[in-house]
Formats: sequence, structure tokens, C-alpha cells
Amino acid sequence: MKIAEDNWSKAAGGGKDSGGERPFNPELVKEIYKTELLVTQYLENYLWPNFDPDAASFEHVISMILIVNEKFRENVAAWGIELSIAEKTNYLVFMINAFQSLGDEVVSDTVLRLASLQSWHSVSYGRLQMELCLNQELIKKWKRMIKREAKEATKRGELFDPSTKLEVKFLRNLIEEFLEVLDSTQVDDACVLYCERFMEFLIDLLSQLPTRRYLRPLVADVAVVAKCHLSALYKHEKGKLFAQLVDLLQFYEKFEINDHVGTQLTDDGAALRELVLANIGAINKRADLSKKLSELSPMDLRDLVCHKLKLISEEDPWSERVDFLIEVMVSFFEKQQSQKEAINALPLYPNEQIMWDKSLVPGINYSGEGCLALPKLNLQFLTLHDYLLQNFNLFRLESTYEIREDIQDAVPHLLAYINNEGETAFRGWSRMAVPIKEFKITEVKQPNIGEVKPSSVTTDVTFSISSYKAQIRSEWNALKEHDVLFLLSIRPSFEPLSAEEAAKASVPQRLGLQYVRGCEIIEVRDEEGILMNRGIFRQTNIKFKVIMNDFTGRIKRDEWKPPKGELRTVTVALDTAQYHMDVSNIAEKGADDVYGTFNILMRRKPNENNFKAILESIRDLMNEYCIVPDWLHNVFLGYGNPFAAQWTNMPDLLEIVDFKDTFLDADHLKDSFPDYQVCFINPDGRENLQPMPPFRIRLPKTQKGGSHALTGNKISGVDSADGVNMEDTLIVEAYTPPDPGPYPQDQPKQNSVRFTPTQIGAIISGIQPGLTMVVGPPGTGKTDTAVQILNVLYHNCPSQRTLIITHSN
Repeated sequence: MKIAEDNWSKAAGGGKDSGGERPFNPELVKEIYKTELLVTQYLENYLWPNFDPDAASFEHVISMILIVNEKFRENVAAWGIELSIAEKTNYLVFMINAFQSLGDEVVSDTVLRLASLQSWHSVSYGRLQMELCLNQELIKKWKRMIKREAKEATKRGELFDPSTKLEVKFLRNLIEEFLEVLDSTQVDDACVLYCERFMEFLIDLLSQLPTRRYLRPLVADVAVVAKCHLSALYKHEKGKLFAQLVDLLQFYEKFEINDHVGTQLTDDGAALRELVLANIGAINKRADLSKKLSELSPMDLRDLVCHKLKLISEEDPWSERVDFLIEVMVSFFEKQQSQKEAINALPLYPNEQIMWDKSLVPGINYSGEGCLALPKLNLQFLTLHDYLLQNFNLFRLESTYEIREDIQDAVPHLLAYINNEGETAFRGWSRMAVPIKEFKITEVKQPNIGEVKPSSVTTDVTFSISSYKAQIRSEWNALKEHDVLFLLSIRPSFEPLSAEEAAKASVPQRLGLQYVRGCEIIEVRDEEGILMNRGIFRQTNIKFKVIMNDFTGRIKRDEWKPPKGELRTVTVALDTAQYHMDVSNIAEKGADDVYGTFNILMRRKPNENNFKAILESIRDLMNEYCIVPDWLHNVFLGYGNPFAAQWTNMPDLLEIVDFKDTFLDADHLKDSFPDYQVCFINPDGRENLQPMPPFRIRLPKTQKGGSHALTGNKISGVDSADGVNMEDTLIVEAYTPPDPGPYPQDQPKQNSVRFTPTQIGAIISGIQPGLTMVVGPPGTGKTDTAVQILNVLYHNCPSQRTLIITHSN
């Protein structure tokens, strides 16, 4: 604090432009860099105002980078020398934060130049020709750029040498520097963090269209993914997060999108490729193709990759490695799993591997200092499928975190131990988890055509509620169809862990938890086999009765009978994708039979257990062609013009709108359109001198700037015949609505809110095509306005369907 007061606070009069007694001191910057950077207003009042790109010291630049990174980590608004690995990492974090701020014009104008078409000067000739031949417009753009750059160089009296520009070599130099670190033998924590951050940096750039279209060819040209796959870190125990990030980078490098147009690629191209390669279909798998390529001599393989196919440059030092050349070929030509296939093969329920993977599901104490193998909800998305996929993954992992917390809360209460027979037993009890008496897979149906996973897997799980009190019994009896349960396999250590061992052990090790699988209830039966979870009728001597705990309203309280006995059997549907993976691991890798080990059945609170339905809805959307209006598509993805979504720019507008009870009287209507001359007429076209609501309004086709209901100019001119400028005249028809009926209860409820001109403008915008956002502080009538929009919309478009989504009522 004293340093700030003495050098740059307002009281001290410091700073570059202050004219105070304390001039800028570069030595002070070096001193603070070695001690404590987080000094009050150090960046804003001292580093930024005194920054000179030509004279700034190394400590000055890195101090700014470190403070900006810290501000981003804390969600605070921010804006030569060989670097250490820690300084390189912080530099990368700074660049990540910068490219995540493309919504800021000042930032985007600067950083987008670093990922522009000029960067293609640094790619190999073969790769450049390959990319240009795919797009005729790109060829023209490239020629114009070359011509402009050559002309500028001639004006300066210099030879045209693109390699001297920062924009040309910036990304290439960063990638090559990363590969040098990756190729080193060091696998210390600092190097691992740097490599993880660099993967995050590339993923961020490939997941945003403005940077992706020019970076992807560079990443492919250097073969970053192939080199990462062959690195020691990828297979090292410390490189688990790095390997996950590499896989995510590969996913975005192969993302199904036209980089320059932004349209999503369909499966038509994939089908055509399979048709063309049908005669050599035996080598479209990684293992088969690798085997065929390994039979070539190193010289022939290098000639094929570097000269004939031009996948990489022959000047690349890695081009001498046979394993690298094979990896490049395999990565390029192996059959890629489509995004639809990948998402359909993904289990909806989390398993034990995902739950306790901190790189995917961080703990509550995550500080943000490291990176995660997760997609980011950016300002921009590549396609609608990309948006849905990122939401799918993030929601899946968010629900995984909540399920993990529930397991960690329920399992310890069971007090699991190994009995004399060497089997798992339980001394305690848990409200949300119960030991399994019997587990039996009853049916595995054949896969559907074109699939490898079973169409369904059904299992019966029997448990007892004898140890519970009445309240908890009723909760277990309340289980019903479509509820989600979890099957747990608990196998504690024979000897209890010591305090030191427990501190070092992971959560699954402390709990003795081996496997976790999810399932969905099909039906629940009591001890006599009577269904409990849906409406089942059986005949008695007198009449049909419902024997179950049903929530559809069909059960009368006096007819309901409690379930029989203390044993309950739930028939559940297992996740077919997970089952196929487990069975494949048993057959191919000799893994344990997961389904013979389950001994605990866990439930969750009903209001917290709807994650599967949400994930299924998102997945179903991804399996369909998402239809979004053209005016919304680009705006929704983040790179369109927001003004294009305004109703005034829409075609097919409603010309005549019945406002029903929106206006309380004629004066209210006039006050809502102060910039227009209002003319009231009857349905027959004659002038109405005593108008009464409801009103139909013929809206003008052209709207102008303003903040009222219908924006327009004040009346400035008059028609020679009647003294009225017809362009600024609002034709309003007053009509008599049909009689709803003779009784008071037949009369519909009428609006009593005297909407302001701005609120009327929101109502008009809301009923027209286009995007409308109503914003305002509490108590400004947002809810009343929204309700009236729905009312007017329903009466004017009765055949259309309206979806209302709200987080509260």
C-alpha cells in the first residue's frame, strides 16, 4: 500500500501524464516483479500508462501478463529474453484470455491479425496448394493479399519477404516452441502444465470460427496431434490430462464443418468416401492400415507422405521417423467416427472412471490455476451441433459431480467390511442406499440393424426394506417407472486403512468402491409380485381395483392398499452402450465381470434426478437436423449481425394485429403512439367518433428510430386533401367482440395494466417474427408485458404452438 501511495496513487501524483513529482521508475518495476505483483492499482495506474513497446523491460511486460491472468482467474475485468517454463505458461494463459475476449473490439482487432490468412505463408507448399484448391474464393483472396503486401513493400523500398511479419510466424513459432518442450525428456510438473495449457490454447482457437479457418491447416501441416500421440508425455502417468486434451484437440481438428462458410457438413461426404474406398475397405481401420504401411521401406513411406500426398513438409525434422509418418497417414486416412455415432455410443450414466477423474469433474476446491479437459461455452460456436454437444458434455459432467457427491454421502453410512467368509457385509444403514439381495440379468435383446450394442438389457434387482422405519419405507415404496437408480459394487480392504493411508488414498479406495452403473426403473413389484409403479388393474369378486402406488390420479385414497411384505423387486433397464463396453472389455481384455459384483442399490432425491431425461433430449436433438430460422442461426452461433434478428428486418410481418384487451381506452392507444396521427374506423371503414376497445391496428410497413410503440417521426407534412400525412397515420379499427355468454363467469378476465409506450413496443415486437428481449429492473412490468405478448400472440396466431420456459412461476 505504501508503494502505491508513494508512486502512483492519486494522492502521490505519480504516472506518466500526471506531471507529479514521482516519474516512472523501471527499477521499481523490476523490484516489485521479484517480490509482490498484486499491489493496488499497479496495472491500471503504473504499468499500462507507462508502457512503451520499444523501451519496456522484460519485467514490465511479464508483470502485465501475470496481473491480467490473475484478474481473469478472479473474474475481474482486465485489460529477446529466454522465458522460463513458468513464464511461458503465464504467457500462454494471457493469450488464452485474449482470444477468449473476441467480443471486445480492441482485443479482437489486435489478436485476430495473429490468426489470419497471412499465417499461411508459414505452411508448406503442398499444404498451401491443398487448401487453396478447395476454395476458389480463397485463391482470389490469397492473390489479392500477396499483391497488396508486395505493393506495400515496394513503397517502403524493401524486398517482399512475408516471413519478416509477426502475423506470419507468430502461431508457427508458438507451435514449434511447444514441440521442443514436448520432445524434451523432462516430465516435471511445470512442463506438463505448459503442455496442457498449450493444448487448451489450440482447442480454444479451433473451436471458434474466426480463428479456426486459418489455424487448422497450420495445425495439420505441423501434424501437432500425431506428434503429441507419439510423445512420451502422452503415455506417461502424469500425462493423463494432457492425453485427454490431445483427444479433444483431435476432435476439433476433424470437426464436421466448412471452415470458411460455417455450414455443418453432413454424412453425404462420408458415404461418398466409403463408396470410393469400397474396394480397399479392409484398410480403413487404424490397425489394418498401420500394418500395411509398416511394410513399406522408410524411403518409400517418406516419398509417399511428403512428396506424393504432401501431407507434411520434407523439411520437418520429424519426417525421418517412420512411426511419425505412419501416424500421419493413419490419422489422415482412417475411417473417422461421425459425431452422431460418437454421441450415440456414449453412455448417459456416469461410471466410476469419469466420476473421480479430476481433469473432467473437478472438486469444489478447484482454483482455476490448471486447465480442464472440458469444452468451453464460448461467445461463438462452430455449428448448432457444436453448441448442443458442448452443452451435453458439460451438463453430463455437472450431473456427474452431483451424483458423485450423493455416493460419497450415502456409502460411508453403510459401514462395509469383509466378513469371515471373505464377502462384503454391512454393519450400518443408509437412507438412500440399500444392500442388494439378488441381482439377475433377465434379457439381452439383439442389436438393432446397423448397431453393435444391444437394443435393451433388462435386470431384476431384489432388496429388503425391513431395517427401515415407516417414513423411509414409504420413500422406497414411492419408486416409480422412469426413476433412475445406481448400482454400486463395494469391496472394502480387509484391514481398515490407517490415518496416513486414508489421507493418501483416493475416494473410491477409502469407500471400497469398485464400480458404478446407472439404470432406469421399468416396474416395481412387492413381495407377492404385485406391480407398484404404474396403473395395473386386477379383477376381484366385486370390481376392478388398482393395486399400486400410482401418481396419475387414478387411485382413490380409500381403494389404495399398501404393498405386501418387506422385499421389493425392481426391473430396471441398463445403459446398453455401457453394457456393450463392459462385455467387450471382458471378452477382449479379460476384465472383471462388473455385473456379478453389485451389492448396493442407491436412489436419489426425485427433484434432483432428471438428468437422464435432459441428456436424452439433447442427444435426440443432435440426431435430428436442427431447424433454426435463418435470421436466428448466425446470431445464435455468435458471429451474425444482431440487428438482422430485429422484427423490423423480418419478412412476412403481421400487417393487422388484434390487440384484444391491451389498450384500456382510446386515449391509452393514442398515448402509446405519440409520433402518429391515430384514425379510428368501424369494421365497415367509416370513421368512429366514439371508439371503444378492443382494437385492431394496421401496422406501418416501415419503422424508424425511436423508443415508443411504433417508432417514427413527428408529423411534419400534410396531405393537400385532408391535412394528414398518410405515412404517419395509424389506422385503428374498433370492433365489437362476440358475446361469450349470458353468465358472469362467461366473461373473460380483462387486462387492467395501462401499458407504457415502451411496453407496447415490446408487445408489438414480441408478436412479430424475430428476436425480442425484454430487459428491466424488478417492478418494471416485464411479467405483465410477457403475459400480454402471449395473449395477443395466441389470438392472432391460434394455429401456432407456443413454448414457455421459465425457472419460476
